[in-house]
Amino acid sequence: MPSAGLSTRRAVQLAALLALAVFYTAQLAGALLPNVPVFVTASLAGLALDLYLTHQQPGLLALLGKVRFDVTTRQLLRDMLIVIGLVRIPDVPPDIERPLTLLLLFVYAAHFLCQAVAQLVRRSRTLPVVTRNIDATALNLTNAPSRLLARQPSRRLLRFSIPGTLGLMLTAGLSQQEWGLVGVGCSFLLSLGSAFYLATWLLPKKRARSEQEVLAWLDKWLADYRPTVGMYFSGGTTSAYQANMWLGTLADLDGRPLIVLRERFMVQKIDATDIPIVCIPKVAHLMRLEHSTLRVLIHPANSGKTSQVLRIPTIKHAFINHGESDKLSSCNPYAKAYDEVWVAGEAARERYALAEVGVDDNDVVEVGRPQLSPIQHADERAAAPRSAYTTVLYAPTWEGWDGNPGNTSVVLAGENIVRHLLADPKVRLLYKPHPMTGSVDPRAGAADQRIRAMITQANAERGSGRRDAEAVAELERRTAELDRVTTTAFRASADEMERMKVQGAPEEGNADRVRAATEAWEAAYWASFPESEHQIITGPRPAIFTCFNQADLLISDVSSVVSDYLSSEKPYAVANTSGMTEEEFRATFPTVRAGTVLTPDAKQVPALLETVRDPAKDTLVQARKELKRHLLGPSDPPSLVRFNAAALELAAEADARNARVARRTAEIPGQRETNQGAEESELEAPGAADPEDAVTT
Repeated sequence: MPSAGLSTRRAVQLAALLALAVFYTAQLAGALLPNVPVFVTASLAGLALDLYLTHQQPGLLALLGKVRFDVTTRQLLRDMLIVIGLVRIPDVPPDIERPLTLLLLFVYAAHFLCQAVAQLVRRSRTLPVVTRNIDATALNLTNAPSRLLARQPSRRLLRFSIPGTLGLMLTAGLSQQEWGLVGVGCSFLLSLGSAFYLATWLLPKKRARSEQEVLAWLDKWLADYRPTVGMYFSGGTTSAYQANMWLGTLADLDGRPLIVLRERFMVQKIDATDIPIVCIPKVAHLMRLEHSTLRVLIHPANSGKTSQVLRIPTIKHAFINHGESDKLSSCNPYAKAYDEVWVAGEAARERYALAEVGVDDNDVVEVGRPQLSPIQHADERAAAPRSAYTTVLYAPTWEGWDGNPGNTSVVLAGENIVRHLLADPKVRLLYKPHPMTGSVDPRAGAADQRIRAMITQANAERGSGRRDAEAVAELERRTAELDRVTTTAFRASADEMERMKVQGAPEEGNADRVRAATEAWEAAYWASFPESEHQIITGPRPAIFTCFNQADLLISDVSSVVSDYLSSEKPYAVANTSGMTEEEFRATFPTVRAGTVLTPDAKQVPALLETVRDPAKDTLVQARKELKRHLLGPSDPPSLVRFNAAALELAAEADARNARVARRTAEIPGQRETNQGAEESELEAPGAADPEDAVTT
């Protein structure tokens, strides 16, 4: 349970705070009494506790930092109490105070010097652009210095303080000042030596190229690669799935694709692909795309930074969204800012017309959903060997930002749905909740945990049997292979520049290897479980489309999951927790028209299972075929063909527009210089988008 985990974490943090207070108090008492055993024990225990906190309790350290009781302050207090204790212990030589205090000051001076050099090194290694799948050897990229030295000042201070603290404790216990001076001297030399070592990264041999040199390299690469169509994406850490679902489609388009990102951390969030990736954080640098051959940018999501790239007139922009449903978010008024809005089928066109958000019908282009090609049709499922179990996929969406109870069925209906499914001995349940479930409404998170507990208990009662050891071993082998071809191994100390160096141009045939490894992993995954075992599926693997292919029936909410699943033409049901009557619900949400509507008590589940098992009782077959065409468009020509045609047509429009502007500019003497000067002034104007807008990891 999330609440239980939170309570445990808070209890550990409170215990750590209490221990910290006890150790400081004991250290002070041992210094003032003086009591050597208490003093030495408390000093060493305090340092050990701080080392533990830096590795295991970053949240608590952040809290202490907010009240200005950070690592430096704590270590300084600990050293001050040590000096007081050494002065008051009778057997310690009385003349140790001055050299020891002076040497400790040198230690902290060396620490801050090392920190200053580390800051300079980090800044020098922050490039104006970050790339992936691009050969950047011309930039002479180098490996990063040790993470401990360059990016972990707190851990560095504590670790380098160990020799000094141990030496001082030996002085206190043995009454010999040499131990303390040697120990503190070692701490000083460690910090000073680290500062000089880090400074070598500022020398010409290791120093990164200047901003102007990197931007000139980018211009040359764009001129050589000559991209034609790209995907622009900006978002938070959990939003990468919105771009990842379009990678396969983008790779299959005619021309030379490109992915344009704005956040540095997003470079590593994009799934395995051979498509070149360029992250351009600053809007002033983004404008360089205007002088490239890029003609079309597709946008799977809206963000605050989207308006910045829309200012480039030489590029045409199409909004493709990351999923279509009957929710209002699928017809956002922001869509009118794009040159075109690409939708799956006629239903989305009607949705925009009814919403009256300013999107002209002439700008709406029906392209289908090309990424749905991996989903098997109902006929393929029927041709496969029939299982003794009916597989039901329950994939509820999350609660959304507006608190509408109709967004997700988890809170009001989820447990009832699962209870009815688990009560049927011939049902195998696949439960795949939305990854953001519970992120806004704690009730959704609590209900999700109760559902998981129900499924776990049902598996125990069913006694599905042990997983086959050979199948599990095969899955482990396939997982290792998939990880090998889809991820890049970095050193723990690797920074942005080093990752850019390692992730250069992909090897030939890499995309085919990834595809084969993914298919092999999926087959091994499903084969590794007993046929009767219910499953709780979280994380990116297995993907939702793979779950579609396993399912005989989908139960979900009003979301793009329903629209995508409908491409299989298999039966589905939608939970109605909105408070509407069934008639109102079907009229409001067209995706529900060919499915079964479940009330919060889910009493319709047993009858629904009967229609799945007996096709003669399924009266919605034709309705699903018709709704599929209405939502996703015709099957012929294929969606990818229509999507590619739309991209080529929009690129042709961009070329025509640019040719017209070039002719007009050539006809007016001095106009080109005037236009360029206006653009530069606009970028520098106070009211323009912030040219220093950069998000770092």
